[in-house]
Amino acid sequence: MRKKISLLLTVTLLFALAALASCSRGSKSADAEFEAYTDNLFCQEVSSNTISLHYTLENPSDYGIDKAPVSFGSCSTDTAAISASAENALASLHAHNRAQLSDKNKLTYDILDNYLSTSLDEAGYVLYDEPLAPLTGTQAQLPVLLSEYQFNSTGDIDTYLTLMTKLPEYFESIIAFEQAKSEKGLFMASYSADDIIDECNAFIKMGDDNYLYSSFTERLDAMKLDKADYDDYVKRNRENMKEYIYPSYKKLADSLKALRTTGKNNNGLCYLPDGRDYYELVVKRETGSSRTVNELKELTQSQILEDLTAMQQILTSSSKETFSNAAPSLEDTDPTSILSNLKSKLKGSFPDPPDVSTEIKYVQKSMEEYLSPAFFMVPAIDSTTNNVIYINQGHMPDDLSLFTTLAHEGYPGHLYQTVYFQNLKPDPIRNLLNFGGYTEGWATYTEMLSYYYALLPKEQAALLQRNTSVILGLYALADMGIHYDGWKLADTVSFFRQYGIEDANTVESIYDLIISDPANYLKYYIGYVEFMELKKEAIDKWGDSFTQENFHKKVLTAGPAPFDILRTYMFQ
Repeated sequence: MRKKISLLLTVTLLFALAALASCSRGSKSADAEFEAYTDNLFCQEVSSNTISLHYTLENPSDYGIDKAPVSFGSCSTDTAAISASAENALASLHAHNRAQLSDKNKLTYDILDNYLSTSLDEAGYVLYDEPLAPLTGTQAQLPVLLSEYQFNSTGDIDTYLTLMTKLPEYFESIIAFEQAKSEKGLFMASYSADDIIDECNAFIKMGDDNYLYSSFTERLDAMKLDKADYDDYVKRNRENMKEYIYPSYKKLADSLKALRTTGKNNNGLCYLPDGRDYYELVVKRETGSSRTVNELKELTQSQILEDLTAMQQILTSSSKETFSNAAPSLEDTDPTSILSNLKSKLKGSFPDPPDVSTEIKYVQKSMEEYLSPAFFMVPAIDSTTNNVIYINQGHMPDDLSLFTTLAHEGYPGHLYQTVYFQNLKPDPIRNLLNFGGYTEGWATYTEMLSYYYALLPKEQAALLQRNTSVILGLYALADMGIHYDGWKLADTVSFFRQYGIEDANTVESIYDLIISDPANYLKYYIGYVEFMELKKEAIDKWGDSFTQENFHKKVLTAGPAPFDILRTYMFQ
Protein backbone atom coordinates (compact mmCIF):
# COMPACT_ATOMS: atom_id res chain seq x y z
CA MET A 1 0.00 0.00 0.00
CA ARG A 2 1.02 3.61 -0.44
CA LYS A 3 1.38 5.46 2.83
CA LYS A 4 -0.64 8.45 1.70
CA ILE A 5 -1.23 11.60 3.73
CA SER A 6 -4.68 10.42 4.78
CA LEU A 7 -4.28 11.23 8.45
CA LEU A 8 -6.90 13.89 8.58
CA LEU A 9 -10.64 13.44 8.40
CA THR A 10 -11.14 17.02 7.32
CA VAL A 11 -12.80 18.82 4.49
CA THR A 12 -10.05 21.35 4.08
CA LEU A 13 -10.04 20.97 0.32
CA LEU A 14 -13.71 21.83 0.17
CA PHE A 15 -13.35 24.79 2.50
CA ALA A 16 -10.34 26.00 0.55
CA LEU A 17 -12.29 25.80 -2.68
CA ALA A 18 -15.27 27.54 -1.19
CA ALA A 19 -13.02 30.33 0.03
CA LEU A 20 -11.71 31.01 -3.45
CA ALA A 21 -13.42 33.85 -5.21
CA SER A 22 -14.32 33.44 -8.84
CA CYS A 23 -11.27 34.02 -10.98
CA SER A 24 -10.69 37.55 -12.09
CA ARG A 25 -11.69 38.20 -15.67
CA GLY A 26 -8.92 40.18 -17.28
CA SER A 27 -6.48 39.68 -20.09
CA LYS A 28 -5.43 36.24 -18.88
CA SER A 29 -6.17 33.31 -21.15
CA ALA A 30 -8.59 30.63 -19.97
CA ASP A 31 -5.65 28.30 -19.34
CA ALA A 32 -3.70 30.89 -17.37
CA GLU A 33 -6.75 31.67 -15.23
CA PHE A 34 -7.43 28.00 -14.60
CA GLU A 35 -3.81 27.29 -13.67
CA ALA A 36 -3.76 30.29 -11.32
CA TYR A 37 -6.92 28.91 -9.74
CA THR A 38 -5.50 25.41 -9.26
CA ASP A 39 -2.19 26.81 -7.96
CA ASN A 40 -4.07 28.89 -5.39
CA LEU A 41 -6.19 25.90 -4.49
CA PHE A 42 -3.10 23.73 -4.09
CA CYS A 43 -1.38 26.23 -1.80
CA GLN A 44 -4.43 26.62 0.43
CA GLU A 45 -5.04 22.89 0.68
CA VAL A 46 -1.44 21.80 1.20
CA SER A 47 -1.02 24.42 3.94
CA SER A 48 -4.04 23.20 5.86
CA ASN A 49 -1.99 20.88 8.06
CA THR A 50 1.69 20.44 8.76
CA ILE A 51 1.95 16.76 7.83
CA SER A 52 0.42 17.38 4.41
CA LEU A 53 2.66 20.40 3.80
CA HIS A 54 5.90 18.75 4.87
CA TYR A 55 5.28 15.51 3.01
CA THR A 56 4.14 17.25 -0.17
CA LEU A 57 6.74 20.02 -0.43
CA GLU A 58 10.38 20.05 0.61
CA ASN A 59 10.62 23.76 -0.22
CA PRO A 60 7.23 25.41 0.44
CA SER A 61 8.68 28.89 -0.12
CA ASP A 62 9.12 28.03 -3.81
CA TYR A 63 5.33 27.87 -3.94
CA GLY A 64 4.84 31.11 -2.02
CA ILE A 65 4.11 29.35 1.28
CA ASP A 66 6.13 30.89 4.10
CA LYS A 67 4.27 30.88 7.40
CA ALA A 68 1.77 28.05 7.63
CA PRO A 69 0.29 27.31 11.07
CA VAL A 70 1.57 24.19 12.85
CA SER A 71 -1.35 21.80 13.14
CA PHE A 72 -2.59 18.26 12.47
CA GLY A 73 -5.95 19.69 11.37
CA SER A 74 -9.14 18.43 12.95
CA CYS A 75 -12.21 16.28 12.39
CA SER A 76 -15.46 18.01 11.56
CA THR A 77 -19.01 16.84 12.29
CA ASP A 78 -20.82 19.85 10.77
CA THR A 79 -22.72 18.19 7.93
CA ALA A 80 -24.48 21.39 6.82
CA ALA A 81 -21.23 23.34 6.56
CA ILE A 82 -19.55 20.51 4.67
CA SER A 83 -22.44 20.26 2.19
CA ALA A 84 -22.46 24.03 1.62
CA SER A 85 -18.71 24.03 1.10
CA ALA A 86 -18.95 21.18 -1.40
CA GLU A 87 -21.61 23.05 -3.39
CA ASN A 88 -19.53 26.23 -3.38
CA ALA A 89 -16.47 24.25 -4.39
CA LEU A 90 -18.16 22.90 -7.50
CA ALA A 91 -19.54 26.34 -8.37
CA SER A 92 -16.02 27.77 -8.13
CA LEU A 93 -14.68 25.10 -10.48
CA HIS A 94 -17.58 25.49 -12.92
CA ALA A 95 -16.84 29.21 -13.22
CA HIS A 96 -14.13 28.14 -15.68
CA ASN A 97 -15.09 27.37 -19.27
CA ARG A 98 -13.85 23.84 -19.85
CA ALA A 99 -14.18 24.11 -23.63
CA GLN A 100 -11.53 26.84 -23.71
CA LEU A 101 -8.91 24.81 -21.82
CA SER A 102 -5.97 22.83 -23.17
CA ASP A 103 -6.23 19.04 -23.21
CA LYS A 104 -4.00 18.83 -20.13
CA ASN A 105 -6.15 21.32 -18.21
CA LYS A 106 -9.35 19.64 -19.37
CA LEU A 107 -8.08 16.43 -17.79
CA THR A 108 -7.35 18.25 -14.52
CA TYR A 109 -10.78 19.92 -14.68
CA ASP A 110 -12.57 16.60 -15.22
CA ILE A 111 -10.68 14.91 -12.39
CA LEU A 112 -11.41 17.79 -9.99
CA ASP A 113 -15.05 17.80 -11.07
CA ASN A 114 -15.35 14.09 -10.32
CA TYR A 115 -13.52 14.40 -7.00
CA LEU A 116 -15.66 17.30 -5.79
CA SER A 117 -18.92 15.77 -7.03
CA THR A 118 -18.12 12.61 -5.08
CA SER A 119 -17.36 14.74 -2.01
CA LEU A 120 -20.72 16.49 -2.38
CA ASP A 121 -22.53 13.15 -2.69
CA GLU A 122 -20.87 11.96 0.53
CA ALA A 123 -21.29 15.20 2.49
CA GLY A 124 -24.47 14.00 4.18
CA TYR A 125 -22.72 10.88 5.46
CA VAL A 126 -19.91 12.55 7.41
CA LEU A 127 -20.51 10.50 10.55
CA TYR A 128 -20.45 7.25 8.59
CA ASP A 129 -16.79 7.84 7.84
CA GLU A 130 -14.11 6.39 10.11
CA PRO A 131 -10.70 7.95 10.84
CA LEU A 132 -9.73 4.95 12.98
CA ALA A 133 -9.34 1.42 11.63
CA PRO A 134 -7.06 -1.50 12.48
CA LEU A 135 -3.83 -1.39 10.42
CA THR A 136 -4.86 1.57 8.24
CA GLY A 137 -6.33 4.17 10.61
CA THR A 138 -4.86 7.38 11.99
CA GLN A 139 -3.59 5.66 15.12
CA ALA A 140 -1.49 3.30 12.95
CA GLN A 141 -0.31 5.79 10.31
CA LEU A 142 0.62 8.68 12.56
CA PRO A 143 3.75 7.23 14.24
CA VAL A 144 5.20 6.17 10.88
CA LEU A 145 4.53 9.59 9.38
CA LEU A 146 6.22 11.24 12.36
CA SER A 147 9.20 8.89 12.17
CA GLU A 148 9.72 9.74 8.48
CA TYR A 149 9.26 13.51 8.92
CA GLN A 150 12.49 14.71 7.30
CA PHE A 151 14.74 17.36 8.83
CA ASN A 152 16.32 19.60 6.20
CA SER A 153 16.93 22.51 8.57
CA THR A 154 16.75 23.37 12.27
CA GLY A 155 13.45 25.04 11.43
CA ASP A 156 12.08 21.62 10.48
CA ILE A 157 13.16 20.23 13.85
CA ASP A 158 11.46 23.07 15.71
CA THR A 159 8.28 22.62 13.67
CA TYR A 160 8.29 18.88 14.35
CA LEU A 161 8.66 19.39 18.09
CA THR A 162 5.87 21.98 18.08
CA LEU A 163 3.69 19.61 16.06
CA MET A 164 4.09 16.93 18.73
CA THR A 165 2.49 19.30 21.24
CA LYS A 166 -0.58 19.60 18.98
CA LEU A 167 -1.46 15.91 19.12
CA PRO A 168 -3.75 16.17 22.18
CA GLU A 169 -6.07 18.65 20.47
CA TYR A 170 -6.09 16.60 17.26
CA PHE A 171 -6.94 13.40 19.11
CA GLU A 172 -9.57 15.35 21.08
CA SER A 173 -11.26 16.18 17.77
CA ILE A 174 -11.18 12.49 16.79
CA ILE A 175 -12.64 11.52 20.18
CA ALA A 176 -15.40 14.13 19.75
CA PHE A 177 -16.05 12.73 16.28
CA GLU A 178 -16.33 9.18 17.66
CA GLN A 179 -18.64 10.40 20.41
CA ALA A 180 -20.86 12.06 17.79
CA LYS A 181 -20.91 8.78 15.85
CA SER A 182 -21.88 6.98 19.05
CA GLU A 183 -24.77 9.37 19.72
CA LYS A 184 -26.13 8.64 16.24
CA GLY A 185 -25.76 4.89 16.68
CA LEU A 186 -22.91 4.79 14.15
CA PHE A 187 -20.00 3.80 16.37
CA MET A 188 -17.74 1.01 15.12
CA ALA A 189 -18.12 -2.66 15.99
CA SER A 190 -16.91 -3.51 19.50
CA TYR A 191 -14.26 -5.90 18.20
CA SER A 192 -12.87 -3.18 15.89
CA ALA A 193 -12.63 -0.87 18.89
CA ASP A 194 -10.84 -3.64 20.81
CA ASP A 195 -8.27 -4.01 18.02
CA ILE A 196 -7.57 -0.27 17.95
CA ILE A 197 -7.33 -0.13 21.75
CA ASP A 198 -4.79 -2.97 21.58
CA GLU A 199 -2.80 -1.05 18.95
CA CYS A 200 -2.74 2.07 21.13
CA ASN A 201 -1.67 0.11 24.20
CA ALA A 202 1.06 -1.71 22.26
CA PHE A 203 2.38 1.65 21.06
CA ILE A 204 2.43 3.02 24.62
CA LYS A 205 4.02 -0.16 25.96
CA MET A 206 7.09 0.35 23.77
CA GLY A 207 8.16 3.07 26.19
CA ASP A 208 11.78 4.12 25.72
CA ASP A 209 12.21 1.56 22.92
CA ASN A 210 9.73 3.39 20.70
CA TYR A 211 11.06 4.08 17.21
CA LEU A 212 10.03 7.73 17.58
CA TYR A 213 13.07 8.06 19.86
CA SER A 214 15.57 6.25 17.64
CA SER A 215 14.31 7.74 14.38
CA PHE A 216 14.57 11.23 15.89
CA THR A 217 18.22 10.84 16.86
CA GLU A 218 19.01 9.26 13.47
CA ARG A 219 17.61 12.33 11.75
CA LEU A 220 19.52 14.62 14.11
CA ASP A 221 22.76 12.74 13.41
CA ALA A 222 22.52 13.71 9.76
CA MET A 223 22.23 17.41 10.69
CA LYS A 224 25.76 17.86 12.15
CA LEU A 225 24.56 19.94 15.10
CA ASP A 226 26.76 21.11 17.96
CA LYS A 227 26.45 19.01 21.12
CA ALA A 228 24.45 21.55 23.13
CA ASP A 229 21.77 21.91 20.45
CA TYR A 230 21.72 18.16 19.82
CA ASP A 231 21.23 17.36 23.50
CA ASP A 232 18.53 20.01 23.84
CA TYR A 233 16.57 18.61 20.90
CA VAL A 234 16.83 15.05 22.26
CA LYS A 235 15.59 16.26 25.64
CA ARG A 236 12.64 18.12 24.11
CA ASN A 237 11.65 15.12 22.01
CA ARG A 238 11.75 12.85 25.06
CA GLU A 239 9.65 15.33 27.05
CA ASN A 240 7.11 15.64 24.23
CA MET A 241 6.77 11.87 23.95
CA LYS A 242 5.97 11.62 27.65
CA GLU A 243 3.84 14.78 27.93
CA TYR A 244 1.93 14.74 24.63
CA ILE A 245 2.29 11.61 22.49
CA TYR A 246 1.82 8.80 25.00
CA PRO A 247 -0.94 10.62 26.96
CA SER A 248 -2.81 11.26 23.69
CA TYR A 249 -2.73 7.57 22.81
CA LYS A 250 -3.77 6.69 26.36
CA LYS A 251 -6.73 9.07 26.22
CA LEU A 252 -7.76 7.75 22.81
CA ALA A 253 -7.65 4.16 24.08
CA ASP A 254 -9.61 5.07 27.23
CA SER A 255 -12.22 6.97 25.21
CA LEU A 256 -12.71 4.07 22.82
CA LYS A 257 -13.01 1.72 25.78
CA ALA A 258 -15.82 3.88 27.17
CA LEU A 259 -17.60 3.87 23.80
CA ARG A 260 -16.88 0.29 22.68
CA THR A 261 -20.34 -1.13 23.44
CA THR A 262 -22.34 1.88 22.21
CA GLY A 263 -22.39 0.86 18.55
CA LYS A 264 -25.73 -0.42 17.26
CA ASN A 265 -24.22 -2.56 14.52
CA ASN A 266 -21.46 -5.17 14.54
CA ASN A 267 -22.16 -6.17 10.95
CA GLY A 268 -21.93 -4.61 7.48
CA LEU A 269 -22.84 -1.07 6.45
CA CYS A 270 -26.15 -2.20 4.95
CA TYR A 271 -27.51 -2.67 8.49
CA LEU A 272 -27.18 1.09 9.13
CA PRO A 273 -29.84 3.59 8.02
CA ASP A 274 -29.20 4.25 4.30
CA GLY A 275 -26.13 2.06 4.70
CA ARG A 276 -26.37 0.46 1.27
CA ASP A 277 -26.54 3.88 -0.38
CA TYR A 278 -23.50 4.98 1.58
CA TYR A 279 -21.61 1.81 0.65
CA GLU A 280 -22.30 2.48 -3.04
CA LEU A 281 -20.67 5.90 -2.62
CA VAL A 282 -17.70 4.44 -0.75
CA VAL A 283 -17.19 1.83 -3.48
CA LYS A 284 -17.31 4.50 -6.17
CA ARG A 285 -14.79 6.65 -4.30
CA GLU A 286 -12.42 3.85 -3.35
CA THR A 287 -12.39 2.00 -6.67
CA GLY A 288 -12.74 4.86 -9.15
CA SER A 289 -15.13 2.60 -11.07
CA SER A 290 -18.52 3.84 -12.26
CA ARG A 291 -19.96 0.30 -12.30
CA THR A 292 -22.76 -0.52 -9.86
CA VAL A 293 -22.07 -2.90 -7.00
CA ASN A 294 -23.98 -5.64 -8.81
CA GLU A 295 -21.94 -5.02 -11.97
CA LEU A 296 -18.75 -5.21 -9.90
CA LYS A 297 -19.90 -8.55 -8.49
CA GLU A 298 -20.40 -9.87 -12.02
CA LEU A 299 -17.00 -8.53 -13.11
CA THR A 300 -15.35 -10.18 -10.10
CA GLN A 301 -17.11 -13.50 -10.59
CA SER A 302 -16.12 -13.50 -14.26
CA GLN A 303 -12.44 -12.88 -13.44
CA ILE A 304 -12.45 -15.57 -10.73
CA LEU A 305 -13.95 -18.06 -13.18
CA GLU A 306 -11.32 -17.16 -15.78
CA ASP A 307 -8.54 -17.61 -13.21
CA LEU A 308 -9.88 -20.94 -11.90
CA THR A 309 -10.28 -22.27 -15.44
CA ALA A 310 -6.70 -21.29 -16.26
CA MET A 311 -5.47 -22.97 -13.08
CA GLN A 312 -7.32 -26.16 -13.94
CA GLN A 313 -5.80 -26.20 -17.42
CA ILE A 314 -2.30 -25.74 -16.01
CA LEU A 315 -2.76 -28.51 -13.45
CA THR A 316 -4.12 -31.00 -15.97
CA SER A 317 -1.49 -30.29 -18.62
CA SER A 318 1.59 -30.29 -16.37
CA SER A 319 3.30 -33.08 -14.49
CA LYS A 320 2.87 -33.22 -10.72
CA GLU A 321 6.63 -32.83 -10.33
CA THR A 322 6.33 -29.28 -11.69
CA PHE A 323 4.59 -28.16 -8.50
CA SER A 324 4.99 -28.63 -4.80
CA ASN A 325 3.06 -27.47 -1.78
CA ALA A 326 6.08 -25.61 -0.46
CA ALA A 327 6.44 -21.92 -1.29
CA PRO A 328 9.13 -21.45 -3.95
CA SER A 329 12.54 -20.30 -2.75
CA LEU A 330 14.40 -17.63 -4.69
CA GLU A 331 18.16 -17.37 -4.97
CA ASP A 332 18.19 -13.62 -4.32
CA THR A 333 16.49 -12.55 -1.08
CA ASP A 334 18.18 -9.16 -0.59
CA PRO A 335 15.49 -6.45 -0.93
CA THR A 336 17.81 -3.88 -2.52
CA SER A 337 19.03 -6.41 -5.06
CA ILE A 338 15.47 -7.56 -5.79
CA LEU A 339 14.40 -3.96 -6.44
CA SER A 340 17.30 -3.51 -8.84
CA ASN A 341 16.34 -6.72 -10.61
CA LEU A 342 12.71 -5.63 -10.88
CA LYS A 343 13.76 -2.24 -12.23
CA SER A 344 15.75 -3.97 -14.98
CA LYS A 345 12.61 -5.87 -16.04
CA LEU A 346 10.90 -2.62 -17.07
CA LYS A 347 12.85 -2.38 -20.33
CA GLY A 348 10.66 -3.00 -23.34
CA SER A 349 7.36 -3.16 -21.45
CA PHE A 350 7.36 0.14 -19.55
CA PRO A 351 8.73 3.63 -20.26
CA ASP A 352 12.15 4.33 -18.75
CA PRO A 353 11.98 5.22 -15.03
CA PRO A 354 13.45 8.42 -13.57
CA ASP A 355 16.76 7.96 -11.76
CA VAL A 356 16.01 7.79 -8.02
CA SER A 357 17.36 6.01 -4.95
CA THR A 358 15.39 3.80 -2.57
CA GLU A 359 16.04 2.89 1.06
CA ILE A 360 14.53 -0.25 2.56
CA LYS A 361 13.44 0.05 6.19
CA TYR A 362 11.81 -2.45 8.52
CA VAL A 363 8.81 -2.07 10.81
CA GLN A 364 9.79 -2.25 14.48
CA LYS A 365 9.17 -5.81 15.69
CA SER A 366 6.82 -4.76 18.49
CA MET A 367 4.53 -3.07 15.94
CA GLU A 368 4.57 -5.77 13.24
CA GLU A 369 1.18 -7.11 14.29
CA TYR A 370 -0.43 -3.70 13.92
CA LEU A 371 0.92 -2.43 10.59
CA SER A 372 0.46 -3.40 6.95
CA PRO A 373 2.77 -5.98 5.30
CA ALA A 374 4.62 -3.20 3.46
CA PHE A 375 4.19 0.40 2.42
CA PHE A 376 5.80 3.02 0.20
CA MET A 377 6.31 6.50 1.61
CA VAL A 378 5.15 8.93 -1.09
CA PRO A 379 7.93 11.53 -1.59
CA ALA A 380 7.55 15.30 -1.76
CA ILE A 381 6.59 16.45 -5.26
CA ASP A 382 9.62 18.74 -5.47
CA SER A 383 12.06 16.10 -4.22
CA THR A 384 11.45 12.60 -5.58
CA THR A 385 15.11 11.52 -5.57
CA ASN A 386 15.13 9.72 -2.21
CA ASN A 387 12.43 7.14 -1.53
CA VAL A 388 11.59 4.79 1.34
CA ILE A 389 9.85 1.41 1.38
CA TYR A 390 8.95 -0.21 4.70
CA ILE A 391 8.82 -3.99 4.98
CA ASN A 392 6.94 -5.73 7.78
CA GLN A 393 8.86 -8.96 8.30
CA GLY A 394 6.08 -10.28 10.52
CA HIS A 395 3.85 -10.47 7.41
CA MET A 396 6.45 -11.83 4.97
CA PRO A 397 6.09 -15.64 5.02
CA ASP A 398 8.41 -16.57 2.14
CA ASP A 399 10.85 -15.38 -0.54
CA LEU A 400 8.24 -15.04 -3.27
CA SER A 401 6.04 -12.88 -1.03
CA LEU A 402 8.98 -10.53 -0.54
CA PHE A 403 9.60 -10.43 -4.30
CA THR A 404 6.00 -9.68 -5.28
CA THR A 405 5.59 -7.21 -2.40
CA LEU A 406 8.62 -5.25 -3.60
CA ALA A 407 7.11 -5.24 -7.09
CA HIS A 408 3.87 -3.85 -5.62
CA GLU A 409 5.60 -1.18 -3.53
CA GLY A 410 8.58 -0.49 -5.80
CA TYR A 411 9.02 -1.46 -9.46
CA PRO A 412 6.78 -1.46 -11.45
CA GLY A 413 4.37 -0.54 -8.64
CA HIS A 414 3.87 2.48 -6.40
CA LEU A 415 7.39 3.92 -6.42
CA TYR A 416 7.70 3.75 -10.20
CA GLN A 417 4.19 5.07 -10.87
CA THR A 418 4.61 7.93 -8.40
CA VAL A 419 8.01 9.20 -9.48
CA TYR A 420 7.19 8.74 -13.18
CA PHE A 421 4.06 10.88 -12.86
CA GLN A 422 5.70 13.51 -10.67
CA ASN A 423 8.59 13.72 -13.12
CA LEU A 424 6.08 14.89 -15.76
CA LYS A 425 5.43 18.00 -13.64
CA PRO A 426 1.62 17.71 -13.51
CA ASP A 427 -0.58 20.42 -12.07
CA PRO A 428 0.34 20.32 -8.34
CA ILE A 429 -3.28 19.86 -7.27
CA ARG A 430 -3.26 16.44 -8.96
CA ASN A 431 -0.87 15.20 -6.27
CA LEU A 432 -3.38 15.92 -3.51
CA LEU A 433 -6.31 14.01 -5.01
CA ASN A 434 -6.40 10.41 -3.86
CA PHE A 435 -7.71 7.81 -6.31
CA GLY A 436 -7.06 4.50 -4.59
CA GLY A 437 -8.54 2.40 -7.37
CA TYR A 438 -5.90 3.72 -9.76
CA THR A 439 -2.90 3.67 -7.40
CA GLU A 440 -3.61 0.38 -5.62
CA GLY A 441 -5.06 -1.13 -8.79
CA TRP A 442 -1.86 -0.29 -10.69
CA ALA A 443 0.31 -1.72 -7.92
CA THR A 444 -1.77 -4.92 -7.82
CA TYR A 445 -1.72 -5.21 -11.62
CA THR A 446 2.09 -4.93 -11.62
CA GLU A 447 2.36 -7.33 -8.68
CA MET A 448 0.56 -9.90 -10.82
CA LEU A 449 3.05 -9.31 -13.64
CA SER A 450 5.95 -9.80 -11.23
CA TYR A 451 5.25 -13.52 -10.82
CA TYR A 452 6.59 -13.90 -14.35
CA TYR A 453 9.75 -11.95 -13.46
CA ALA A 454 10.69 -14.27 -10.58
CA LEU A 455 12.60 -16.87 -12.63
CA LEU A 456 10.02 -19.55 -11.86
CA PRO A 457 8.88 -22.14 -14.42
CA LYS A 458 6.23 -20.45 -16.56
CA GLU A 459 3.47 -22.85 -15.48
CA GLN A 460 4.28 -22.41 -11.81
CA ALA A 461 4.37 -18.61 -12.12
CA ALA A 462 1.00 -18.63 -13.88
CA LEU A 463 -0.54 -20.94 -11.28
CA LEU A 464 0.68 -18.81 -8.37
CA GLN A 465 -0.41 -15.56 -10.02
CA ARG A 466 -3.87 -16.88 -10.83
CA ASN A 467 -4.21 -18.20 -7.29
CA THR A 468 -3.36 -14.78 -5.83
CA SER A 469 -5.89 -13.18 -8.15
CA VAL A 470 -8.59 -15.64 -7.03
CA ILE A 471 -7.92 -14.97 -3.35
CA LEU A 472 -8.15 -11.20 -3.85
CA GLY A 473 -11.34 -11.74 -5.83
CA LEU A 474 -12.86 -13.75 -2.98
CA TYR A 475 -12.01 -10.94 -0.56
CA ALA A 476 -13.71 -8.49 -2.93
CA LEU A 477 -16.86 -10.62 -3.15
CA ALA A 478 -16.87 -10.95 0.64
CA ASP A 479 -16.58 -7.16 1.01
CA MET A 480 -19.63 -6.65 -1.20
CA GLY A 481 -21.45 -9.56 0.42
CA ILE A 482 -20.89 -8.24 3.94
CA HIS A 483 -21.56 -4.54 3.35
CA TYR A 484 -24.13 -4.66 0.53
CA ASP A 485 -25.92 -8.00 0.86
CA GLY A 486 -25.78 -8.31 4.63
CA TRP A 487 -23.64 -11.39 5.11
CA LYS A 488 -22.91 -12.14 8.73
CA LEU A 489 -19.94 -14.13 9.99
CA ALA A 490 -21.63 -17.50 9.42
CA ASP A 491 -22.47 -16.53 5.82
CA THR A 492 -18.88 -15.46 5.24
CA VAL A 493 -17.50 -18.71 6.67
CA SER A 494 -19.87 -20.66 4.41
CA PHE A 495 -18.80 -18.62 1.35
CA PHE A 496 -15.08 -19.22 1.86
CA ARG A 497 -15.67 -22.90 2.63
CA GLN A 498 -16.96 -23.32 -0.94
CA TYR A 499 -13.46 -22.44 -2.12
CA GLY A 500 -11.59 -24.71 0.28
CA ILE A 501 -10.81 -22.04 2.90
CA GLU A 502 -12.12 -23.77 6.00
CA ASP A 503 -10.21 -22.31 8.94
CA ALA A 504 -12.88 -20.39 10.85
CA ASN A 505 -10.36 -18.20 12.70
CA THR A 506 -8.79 -17.07 9.43
CA VAL A 507 -12.19 -16.21 7.97
CA GLU A 508 -13.18 -14.37 11.15
CA SER A 509 -10.03 -12.23 10.86
CA ILE A 510 -10.91 -11.43 7.24
CA TYR A 511 -14.49 -10.61 8.29
CA ASP A 512 -13.30 -8.26 11.04
CA LEU A 513 -10.94 -6.41 8.67
CA ILE A 514 -13.67 -5.99 6.06
CA ILE A 515 -16.12 -4.71 8.69
CA SER A 516 -13.63 -2.12 9.94
CA ASP A 517 -12.50 -0.85 6.52
CA PRO A 518 -15.27 -1.06 3.90
CA ALA A 519 -14.15 -1.32 0.25
CA ASN A 520 -10.46 -1.42 1.20
CA TYR A 521 -9.98 -4.75 -0.59
CA LEU A 522 -12.03 -3.47 -3.52
CA LYS A 523 -9.65 -0.68 -4.44
CA TYR A 524 -6.89 -3.27 -4.89
CA TYR A 525 -8.89 -5.89 -6.74
CA ILE A 526 -11.39 -3.82 -8.71
CA GLY A 527 -8.63 -1.37 -9.63
CA TYR A 528 -6.55 -4.30 -10.90
CA VAL A 529 -9.43 -5.80 -12.90
CA GLU A 530 -10.35 -2.39 -14.36
CA PHE A 531 -6.77 -2.11 -15.66
CA MET A 532 -7.12 -5.57 -17.18
CA GLU A 533 -10.37 -4.50 -18.85
CA LEU A 534 -8.70 -1.31 -20.06
CA LYS A 535 -5.89 -3.35 -21.60
CA LYS A 536 -8.35 -5.62 -23.41
CA GLU A 537 -10.04 -2.52 -24.81
CA ALA A 538 -6.69 -1.07 -25.91
CA ILE A 539 -5.74 -4.30 -27.68
CA ASP A 540 -9.10 -4.28 -29.47
CA LYS A 541 -9.01 -0.59 -30.47
CA TRP A 542 -5.31 -0.18 -31.25
CA GLY A 543 -4.93 -3.45 -33.10
CA ASP A 544 -1.43 -4.02 -34.50
CA SER A 545 -0.20 -0.73 -33.01
CA PHE A 546 -0.76 -2.01 -29.46
CA THR A 547 2.35 -2.58 -27.37
CA GLN A 548 2.73 -3.13 -23.64
CA GLU A 549 4.99 -0.10 -23.39
CA ASN A 550 2.57 2.23 -25.18
CA PHE A 551 -0.34 1.05 -23.05
CA HIS A 552 1.59 1.51 -19.81
CA LYS A 553 2.91 4.90 -20.92
CA LYS A 554 -0.61 6.16 -21.63
CA VAL A 555 -1.82 5.00 -18.21
CA LEU A 556 1.16 6.47 -16.37
CA THR A 557 1.05 9.78 -18.24
CA ALA A 558 -2.63 10.27 -17.44
CA GLY A 559 -1.91 9.75 -13.75
CA PRO A 560 -4.34 8.88 -10.94
CA ALA A 561 -7.95 9.33 -12.06
CA PRO A 562 -11.33 7.57 -12.09
CA PHE A 563 -11.45 4.85 -14.74
CA ASP A 564 -14.12 6.50 -16.92
CA ILE A 565 -11.96 9.60 -17.24
CA LEU A 566 -8.86 7.47 -17.80
CA ARG A 567 -10.67 5.51 -20.52
CA THR A 568 -11.76 8.71 -22.29
CA TYR A 569 -8.21 10.10 -22.13
CA MET A 570 -6.69 6.92 -23.53
CA PHE A 571 -9.06 6.45 -26.45
CA GLN A 572 -10.05 9.99 -27.43
